[in-house]
Amino acid sequence: MAVDRNALKKWQSVREFALGLPGAAEEFPWGESVAKVNKKVFVFLGVTDGSHPMGVTVKLKDEAAHAHALSCPGAEPAGYGLGRAGWVSVPLQERGAPAVELLCDWVEESYRTVAPKRLAAQLDAR
Repeated sequence: MAVDRNALKKWQSVREFALGLPGAAEEFPWGESVAKVNKKVFVFLGVTDGSHPMGVTVKLKDEAAHAHALSCPGAEPAGYGLGRAGWVSVPLQERGAPAVELLCDWVEESYRTVAPKRLAAQLDAR
């Protein structure tokens, strides 16, 4: 599976945004990239080696954002039972995939659901 340049650019922008959030760190459990805050995952970034379609998985508590994310081409509730907790997998290679700005909004919302209040407050101060 070839890596789609546009999807890769989006992925890189989203990863950079996620890792720029207060207290965020990248780890590689299961061989895929995740961004964590306070030892909790707030975005699954997957892999970029072409072995799987590129995408991001975020936790969206807000009903409108959750419904919007699920309406994206190819999006689905995350596997392993995470979908029931509000996690949505959004592919980046589909035609009509969300813009970077929207993806970053979702990453920020996901971050806020797991980040300690003091770190989320640093975001509001920016």
